[in-house]
Amino acid sequence: MNFYTVRDLRTTPKSIWENLSADGEVIITNNGRPTAILFDIADGSFEETVKAVRQAKAMIAFNSMRAKAAANGYMSDEDIEAEIAAVRRGE
Repeated sequence: MNFYTVRDLRTTPKSIWENLSADGEVIITNNGRPTAILFDIADGSFEETVKAVRQAKAMIAFNSMRAKAAANGYMSDEDIEAEIAAVRRGE
C-alpha cells in the first residue's frame, strides 16, 4: 500500500498511476490523514468494484450504529428478537 499526498497527485501523477497499476491501490493523504483510496479497476469489473466498495462502506456505517446503540444502552439483538417473538405470539 503506497501513500501519496495531494501535492504528489498534482506534481508527480505518473508515479502514482504506475504504482496504482502495479499494486492495485494507492492512498491519498491530506495534511497527513488518509482521505481517498484509488483502486485499479480491471477491465469489465467497474460495476462490481463500485458495488463492493459501497457494501463495505454500508457495513462500516452499520457496525458504527450498532456500537453506538450498545454504548447508549439501547436494545440488543436478542432483546429485539424476543420482542418480535412476543408480538407474534400475541403477548
